[in-house]
Amino acid sequence: MSALLELRQITFGYKEAPLFEGFNFRLFPGQKIGLMGPNGAGKTTLLRLLVGLEKPKKGRLLFRGRPCVEERDLQALRREVGLVFQDPDHQLFCPTVEEELAFGPLNLGLPRKEVKRRIEEVLSLLGLEGFEERITYRLSGGEKRLIALGAVLTMKPSCLLLDEPTGDLDPHNIGKLEEILTRLSLSLLVVSHDKTFLESVCEEIFWLENGILAPFLEKHCQIFDLTKKKRSAF
Repeated sequence: MSALLELRQITFGYKEAPLFEGFNFRLFPGQKIGLMGPNGAGKTTLLRLLVGLEKPKKGRLLFRGRPCVEERDLQALRREVGLVFQDPDHQLFCPTVEEELAFGPLNLGLPRKEVKRRIEEVLSLLGLEGFEERITYRLSGGEKRLIALGAVLTMKPSCLLLDEPTGDLDPHNIGKLEEILTRLSLSLLVVSHDKTFLESVCEEIFWLENGILAPFLEKHCQIFDLTKKKRSAF
């Protein structure tokens, strides 16, 4: 089986922080991966590289085995790969929830009847029925996070990239998010400091540090004191 998304021999970094040198990564259809690592290791940058928001100095991004060279290649990728940002305020920009959820499907040229059906379906999945006319900037932090996820789900992606999706969520809504993600038949790459959450939604967890991606080991627990039974806010 060929990879859905692939970074091949990527070199990328910032002036103050070189991150990747000859870095390789593959995400296969239906695969669910959790990603942990210390702050500044490049976890968010990895997500941005995978959707073409950052351009590597060397190496290639491939989608379904094809190199993403031109903007049209990235447009095809972004129809199937949805990135949910760590800060939902960086993602939400429409006045109402309904407009926010409709924006992507309308840009795809879908009929309004189909768009409406998708909005209702996604709000039901999120447990936010009746939110269509709610003003986005008046939502709570947790509600904004769920709507940002919903805006991606109305696009019917085959892959979700999530950056710290449990931020601003109380334990009840973290449980709701766990249930939603486990029900979805999508490829997942989830960045989080919450090991318990990752174990509930992912098949395997990896650790990113110093430009090296490796299977998560219990010794990494010492960095975040993940041996505690209760959830912690990082």
